[in-house]
Amino acid sequence: MITVEISDPRSPDSHYLTEKLSAELATITGDSGKSNFTSDSMNGDRSLWVLARNIKGEAIGCGAIRPLTGDIAELKRMFSDRSSPGIGNALLTFLETSAKSMGYTELWLETRLVNHRAVHFYKKNGYVRIENYGPYIGREEAVCFSKPLQD
Repeated sequence: MITVEISDPRSPDSHYLTEKLSAELATITGDSGKSNFTSDSMNGDRSLWVLARNIKGEAIGCGAIRPLTGDIAELKRMFSDRSSPGIGNALLTFLETSAKSMGYTELWLETRLVNHRAVHFYKKNGYVRIENYGPYIGREEAVCFSKPLQD
């Protein structure tokens, strides 16, 4: 059983998982992803950091949303340690539901084209490719996705 809970991005469990994510991203893409995310970016009212835990209470995944515009939230730092199936889906479902309840109508995200697992995961979950936005404009290695949050 996987549970998802709101957490502090500065907690030891959060730090542990984000370091694992950064190391994995560096291996896959050559970039840790740290330059486009800091825990301070989670300080806003409409930002949310969550952890997934297994039945033993161990942190096994993380993810975040933060505002891009009044209606659009950005999905950040999604990570599953893949210790059990369904971690990514549990995180994504929680974050999408939370974003909708916070008044967002759409989620955007960026990943790298070479991160085939992530690209497949987001496409499988209804995300469609959009033009690169913000810091990803003009970066051929980046791919951006969007999903409307529907009723």
